[in-house]
Amino acid sequence: MRARGARLATAESCTGGLIAAACTTLAGSSDWFERGFVTYSNDAKTEMLGVDPALIARVGAVSEEVARAMAEGALARSEADWAVAVTGIAGPGGAVPGKPVGTVWLALAGSSGPTQAERLQLGGDRTAVREQTVARAFERLIAAVLAAP
Repeated sequence: MRARGARLATAESCTGGLIAAACTTLAGSSDWFERGFVTYSNDAKTEMLGVDPALIARVGAVSEEVARAMAEGALARSEADWAVAVTGIAGPGGAVPGKPVGTVWLALAGSSGPTQAERLQLGGDRTAVREQTVARAFERLIAAVLAAP
């Protein structure tokens, strides 16, 4: 991010700020980490990121559409060039038909391209799901930033 002069915003639900915390653990991250939104509740997703409550009601908070809207909202409400968003079911409860524990949607929005989204189906307990989500978010972000013009 620093080498490309790019800045990052995060929009997190199931990880509760772990991605932002991992970023700010690095000395000098203020050069490229712009801000983090922890939007654990549906109201927070709406108020802080502009996610349409009708969208959440229609498809659920753990969905491709909401993950995309979260990433795009974080990008629009920050000075960042990139935004990564995650929403999911870390467990042990919260599973619904078609969305078992470990279901996570990850979205990545950039200022110069279409928003990408990916469904993850992760195993393990709550801690494992959250840690794997953070790792996958960084993998996708690094790949996208390196591939960008």
